[in-house]
Amino acid sequence: MSVFKNIALLLTFLVSFAFAEAQTSPQKTRILFVFDASQSMYGRWDEGQKIQVATKLLREIVDSLKSTENVEVALRVYGHQNSVSSDGRNCKDTKLEVPFSAKNHDKIIEHLGSIRPKGTTLIAYSLEQAANDFPKDKNARNVIILITDGIEECDGDPCAVSLALQKRGVVLKPFVIGMGLEPEVIDAFKCVGNYYDATSAETFRDVLNIVISQALNNTTAQVNLLDVLNRPSETNVPMTFYDSFSKQIRYNFVHTIDSRGNPDTLPIDPLGSYDLVVHTIPPVIKKDIKLVAGKHTVIALDAPQGNLELKMNGYNEYKDLKAIVRRGNEVEVLVVQDFSDLQKYITGKYDLEILTLPRTNITGVNILQSRTTTVEIPQAGLLSIGMSSKGYGGIFQLKGEEMVWVCNISSTSTRESIVLQPGNYRLVFRPINSRLSIYTKEESFEIQSGQSTQVKL
Repeated sequence: MSVFKNIALLLTFLVSFAFAEAQTSPQKTRILFVFDASQSMYGRWDEGQKIQVATKLLREIVDSLKSTENVEVALRVYGHQNSVSSDGRNCKDTKLEVPFSAKNHDKIIEHLGSIRPKGTTLIAYSLEQAANDFPKDKNARNVIILITDGIEECDGDPCAVSLALQKRGVVLKPFVIGMGLEPEVIDAFKCVGNYYDATSAETFRDVLNIVISQALNNTTAQVNLLDVLNRPSETNVPMTFYDSFSKQIRYNFVHTIDSRGNPDTLPIDPLGSYDLVVHTIPPVIKKDIKLVAGKHTVIALDAPQGNLELKMNGYNEYKDLKAIVRRGNEVEVLVVQDFSDLQKYITGKYDLEILTLPRTNITGVNILQSRTTTVEIPQAGLLSIGMSSKGYGGIFQLKGEEMVWVCNISSTSTRESIVLQPGNYRLVFRPINSRLSIYTKEESFEIQSGQSTQVKL
């Protein structure tokens, strides 16, 4: 039995074993091989010409995937239809030779055997055209494996095209297999996708094996939300995985801990890297997370939390009382919390702006791990205003010799009730029909908790 058949049988076993062990998933993986058939592929490479080595090994790989469920393959070739001539290069010489379909493996194998290198290297345009090769299916994983022995020769920008395809959600981060490329050329491909350098026919076999494994193997992860003692005890919070390259949303989960106290296992695609946002208040972020295909990765973040409870000492006269919550000494609003809710926050100090009349400001509220911090404010009182006529005016809080505006009174009614916090106030008022400022009236009054105060003008 030939070495190639041994490799193929081994790869078939490895892929089948991985899928037997993996969690069952209905998601389909589509792999598009973008194959270089430019004139340089006639160059010598270990066991023979590059074209002979590459097509032979790729045929073995495609054959090994016949029995793999939920996987479809396709073949696009470039540089194989038009020869380079005195008229120049054909920079649109690319074609989807075998489209995606079930059980098309033999068609790809047959076509690989008939490829004859002729033209130039047009990577950017081929990748751009590859966007149309994948059927429209939001639930599929679209993977490109680019096999090339040369750099772009048609003034295209493969990196820009690859990024655009990823940002549009057409494909995941591509794989690039370079066949004997010079070191200065390799750097030009690292921005296109996950680059693998095949320096010989033997390493080409290994690289194909690795790439297929990464494209197919089930991969899992768990997110450990650590408390102040570095225990993974925090849970029940939404979290979002973003593609760190394209910034697109890849996964949304609500964190869960099982009955044994272990964070839940998540099925995560190993292709690309991730930015994780845990939607605590404020959010906790970890960037550039890389997973290893076929392995379990533990992702740990510091997320110690405690509770904040807002209470009023007595009956709450306000219809919908809320508090603006900010990080200590910061301007940005984190959340607006209802008085009836118990809300979790990352441990630390916070400033509260409670939307009473007048507003109640409390600074340096300390949230502690797994504890409930209760902030209690005095019960409000009720001011009843009776006026002989409609008019203009406002209510001011007296702070020593200073009057601080609290609110305006209605100019369309002669009676009004306003909920106010305990304190000393002054009402300033001018009847609507009085055209002179000297007719301004003012009345001082005190608001006490749970009591009603009447002012008549």
